[in-house]
Amino acid sequence: MTAGVEDPARLALTPPERDPATPFGIYLHVPFCSTRCGYCDFNTYTAGELGSATSPVDWERAAAIEIDRAAEALARTGTPPEVDTVFVGGGTPSLVGADVLVGMLDRIDSAFGLAPGAEVTTESNPESTSPEFFARLREGGYTRISLGMQSTSARVLRVLDRAHTPGRPQEAAAEAVRAGFEHVNLDVIYGTPGEREEDLAHTLDAVVAAGVDHVSAYSLIVEDGTALARRIRRGELPGTVDDVLADRYGQVSERLTRAGFHWYEVSNFATEESGYCRHNLGYWRGGDWWGVGPGAHSHVAGARWWNHKHPARYAAACDAGELPVDGGEQLTDTDRHIERIMTGLRLAEGLADSVFTTDELARADEQVEAGLLYRRDAGHPEGPGYALTDRGRLLADGVVRDILV
Repeated sequence: MTAGVEDPARLALTPPERDPATPFGIYLHVPFCSTRCGYCDFNTYTAGELGSATSPVDWERAAAIEIDRAAEALARTGTPPEVDTVFVGGGTPSLVGADVLVGMLDRIDSAFGLAPGAEVTTESNPESTSPEFFARLREGGYTRISLGMQSTSARVLRVLDRAHTPGRPQEAAAEAVRAGFEHVNLDVIYGTPGEREEDLAHTLDAVVAAGVDHVSAYSLIVEDGTALARRIRRGELPGTVDDVLADRYGQVSERLTRAGFHWYEVSNFATEESGYCRHNLGYWRGGDWWGVGPGAHSHVAGARWWNHKHPARYAAACDAGELPVDGGEQLTDTDRHIERIMTGLRLAEGLADSVFTTDELARADEQVEAGLLYRRDAGHPEGPGYALTDRGRLLADGVVRDILV
């Protein structure tokens, strides 16, 4: 079982010594949104929810302090690692503006140093971007843009409480490409109550026509406590149906494959390997990262901790010279083994035989017989192993459970 720690701040102040060969990333959380989407349970806040408690200026100051403290903490175990990837998420990072985002990247570079060829991504809402915004980011060192599209259907967007000017996500993607971004992602959500097959087909056609090199396609998950969950509970909307979600995922995969995309993780598709999101691959392959910002999670060499969620509490801790840590845990070898299988089997590359125990290998063979896994080629750089079949992708979580049981 995961071992909790009595003093999680101490865990972050003196993290375990990490393997320098392990990729290292920085995740920067921007907790601000102009409105709250009905399906969202992320750690985000509108101006009305925050009131006068804190502001983007407070967040910017506090995050800069945490970046410096993070570099100091990792220096205690040796030279601070160069940063291979940076991912700015939210919330809506584009709300704070390009100058602030570039300034935060400069702070990371100053504190840690960016590795040559580092991948630097920011999420953006198409409605709060412009050609000038993208040009400033590209000039400032960002290499990748991720845009929230979700759907082209006005009906679906109303259910999700998202407001887009018709065609704006595609326009924003084109603006990013013209600004010099080779790697642009569009996020799609499928399985929204009331979504029709033709709604998703139109969305996928628009994604393909946008000329991006990456698509993240997620099934709608109805989270407790969200406005969408309350509407479903009151009977105003139907709930999601697993068979429909499976059909929609098949539709996504077929359309994107036909357009030249290939899946490299169950929910992620790219036209070329160079377009893979290296930061997210770090998560799925068990890499190390430091999460900066309210509610952000970090992982270093099997130690995990997370920050205070509320921006005001987070900023107060940083201003007091503390690391803003709210909790932490030391992963056991068993924890790390389970997480390696849970995340690694979602990748198209699969996992090597050496990752599994003898009993797990036997159960993996049963999944091969069921047509959900296939034996990976012995010529693979990491040796023979197992990977999901197309049918197995539809049941990936169940495949993992059956192997780990």
